[in-house]
Order: sequence, then structure tokens, then C-alpha cells
Amino acid sequence: MIVMLRRLSQTLFLLLFLWLFLQTESKGENLLGYPVKIFLDADPLIFITTALSSRSFFQPLLWVILVVIATVVLGRVFCGWVCPLGTLHNLVGTLRKKNRSVKAFNKYQWKYYLLFFLLVSSLFTLQLTGIFDPISLLIRSISLAVYPALQYAATGFFDSLYASEVSVIVYISESIYTLFKQTLLSFQQPLFWQSVFIGGLFLLILALNIREPRFWCKYLCPLGALLGIFSRYAILKRSVSEGCNNCGVCTQSCQGAAEPNSKEKWRKTECLACMNCDDLCPQNAVSFGFSLTKPTAAMDLGKRRVMASMLSGLMAVPFFRMTPLSKPGASDPKLIRPPGAFAEREFLQKCVKCGECMKVCLTNGLQPTLWEAGVEGIWSPILVPRIGYCEYGCTLCGQVCPTGAILKLSLAEKAKVKIGLAMIDLSRCLPYAHATSCIVCEEVCPTPKKAIWFETALVKKRTGQTLTLKKPHVDLELCIGCGICEAKCPVLGHPAISVTCLGESRSKENQLLLL
Repeated sequence: MIVMLRRLSQTLFLLLFLWLFLQTESKGENLLGYPVKIFLDADPLIFITTALSSRSFFQPLLWVILVVIATVVLGRVFCGWVCPLGTLHNLVGTLRKKNRSVKAFNKYQWKYYLLFFLLVSSLFTLQLTGIFDPISLLIRSISLAVYPALQYAATGFFDSLYASEVSVIVYISESIYTLFKQTLLSFQQPLFWQSVFIGGLFLLILALNIREPRFWCKYLCPLGALLGIFSRYAILKRSVSEGCNNCGVCTQSCQGAAEPNSKEKWRKTECLACMNCDDLCPQNAVSFGFSLTKPTAAMDLGKRRVMASMLSGLMAVPFFRMTPLSKPGASDPKLIRPPGAFAEREFLQKCVKCGECMKVCLTNGLQPTLWEAGVEGIWSPILVPRIGYCEYGCTLCGQVCPTGAILKLSLAEKAKVKIGLAMIDLSRCLPYAHATSCIVCEEVCPTPKKAIWFETALVKKRTGQTLTLKKPHVDLELCIGCGICEAKCPVLGHPAISVTCLGESRSKENQLLLL
């Protein structure tokens, strides 16, 4: 009965996660109702490491406190009953051949070493937790890889049905496709750099369940390690009666690395409260109940290995930041951050690379970085104007950011924020280089008073014909660096006008004119 309740809980929370994920996009208004960041708001690991790295508190405490209290009282129920990634691990684990005998990896300590590494690096302002945190990993993987791939496949399938030109098939398929567009699919096909790489890593993590069920949860999950520490003195405990005959059924059904076949060595910190051992025990010798007795088995992590993992977290700070990009004025000029982003150092201390801002970007312009911001900035958001510009009337990225790395701005506040500066390449601009009329950049400029203005000039062509052309100029005071001029420039390849992060409001040093 309890196992059925646990499976029902897992199903409901997975469906809730997927529903919130689908809601995390524009519905035609500059307002999001229930973004999937609620799961990140309940993530104690994200909360603690962000507070350590940024020396500030942003996330609401309520959901984190509820998860911690539930863990302290009941054990790792979040892992066993709530975590959507854990549920996916369970589902993939069902593909594994039953009764397949594989020696357990038995390295449950690894996730604790990773946890200590992340905590110490965060203490010294290096935020790497979002790369490994299960909720951040899941949102990033689905947003940047799985969901775009599914949409691409669905669109291709319905396009092929439409091309059949069979009236009945076309009518039915278009009706279904319209329904999907209104419910499951996004307004436009999202495309992201590194989607194959990010998706491949995600599939690899899921594929580990074929080797051993819930491999990630047992050996690699840092959030599970943190909750394991919180659950050490949980009052919900497992007891085994004298009727146990050591048949081993509990060991085969255990979803954690809890060693349930041993009364003395049972690891409370590794128990996911799945209750499988209670449900499947043929002797009915296993039961769960509330008790205030102290745990018997100690956490055998090894002092030297713990110290080594903590020292590694400390040493990672200079190693990850020893890059020429950290020198003043040497940052990548194409590193354009979303409006509302903090100064680069503080931004990286807060950003957990969850990918939510990229998912909600109306133009698909926000993309994951690779090395543009150094190693510590991998998978953080960067605006690529040639792919998509920053929509003047949109503030969705700030609404979904779970840690405040991107501030939630009003439209009036956003209008005053500069994320970069447009510059014209005279060797490619049509009026300058080819005596050809073009006013696209000025037409699309969204600022109330156009940041692009024209100089009227008489130009003589090779034939001797004299033309009156409008030559564009950029107003340094009015340009906000939104990138729409670059996105719409008719000159293909390298556009005649391009945007860099020069002049961004968040930096006093990265300016064209230092006064």
C-alpha cells in the first residue's frame, strides 16, 4: 500500500514538474504565472551554495524549510517521493533486465565528496553547483535539448502528413497539430548551441540506470548527499525483526545504497524511504516506524578523503579563474548578458545555469555559453543577436531566474538598462560601401527616440550618377544594445551593424569612453 502511495506521489510530482515546465513560456503577455523555478526554490543545495557564493539571500525560504523539515523528520523522502529526476531514473531502470546480476558499484561516498567540493568552492565565491544539482540539471537538459528535439520531431512528423495531400489525413493531423501547438509545443522551434552535448550528457546519466538502478542517486547526486546528512537523525526508522532469514530480497529492491540486508550496517543516510523492503519482504520482518533511537551505522567517508575533497574545492577557485578573460578590458566582446544581470563576477556567483531564461526568451536569442565566460561560466546565458534580439517589451528572463542573477525588472526599468552598444562596419554597410539605399536598422530600432539617426549625403556612383543617401549613425546615449539592428540587417554573414557588450550598464569599466 505504501509503495503504491509512493509511486502515486512520484507520478503526481513528475506531472506537476512537466506542467510547470510547459507553463514557463510566454502566453502572449509579459507575465508568467507558475514557472518551474518553484522546484529550484525548494532546493536546499541551490539555496545554501548561492548564499555562500554571493554572500546574499534571494530565494524565498519557505519551500526550502519545508523540504529540510520533511527530511529531518522522515528522511530522504524528497529523493524517493518527490524528485522528478529520481522518478525518471526509476522509469529508465524498468528497462533493465530483471534478475540481472551485476556487482554493485558501492561508491556511495562519491556524492559526499562532490558535495564538500561544491560547498567549499561556493564558500570562496565559485558557483558550480548548478552543473551537478539534479533539479537544475533536469531543467537545463529538457529546456536546451530534449524539448527542442521533441518539437523538431513532432513538427517534421506533422509536416510529412501534411505533404501527403490526402484530405482526411491532412484534416486530422492539422487538428491534432493545432491542439499540440496550443498545449505542448512552443510558439516557435527553439534551437540552442550545444543541445547535442547537453542532451547526450543527460541521456548518459539516465543510461547509467541500465548498469545499476538509480546510479546517479546512489553515487553522484550532491543534493542527495546533503539531504542524507540532514536525514541522519530522522525519527522515521527501519526495524528488522528476528524473522529475517537474510534472503536478500530487500537488497535487490533497495533504490539507495542503504545495505538493508544488514541490521548493523544499514545506512539511514542512504535510504530513500521507498519502502520496497517493507512491501516485498516474504517474512514480513521489515517495518518502518517512528523512534528516537540513535543511528547505529556511522558515515564511513574517511577523514583524508573528505579533507581532499574540501581542498579540491578550494584549489578549484584559482584554477577556474586563471584565464586571460579575467583581465580588465579583455573579456569577450560578444559576452552580452540579459538585461538585469549583475556585474559579471556577481552574476557568476548567483547563476546556477538552469536554462530557464533561455527557455522563455521570445526570440531564442539567449544561448548557453561554452568558454566565452571562462570555465565557471559554462552554460550561463549569452545574447546572440544574429540568432535573436532582446525584445524591448519583454522581462521574462528576470521573472524566471531562481537566484536573482537576473533581476526582475519592470518595463520602465528595463528601458534604462544598456546591455551593449551597436557599431557600424562602414566596409559592409550598404549606404557607405556600395552607395545603396538601406534604412532597416533605423526602422527596427525600438527606443522611443531612435538610437539610429541618419546623415544625408550626396554620393557619386561609378557611372557618375549622383544619389542622395541616408547614412546611419549610432547615438551612444540612446542605444541599449538590444541587437535587433544586427538581427534584421540584410547583409548576410557578418552583418554591417553588430552589437558588443561595450557600454553595458552593469559595468563601470567596460565603457567606450571612460570619463
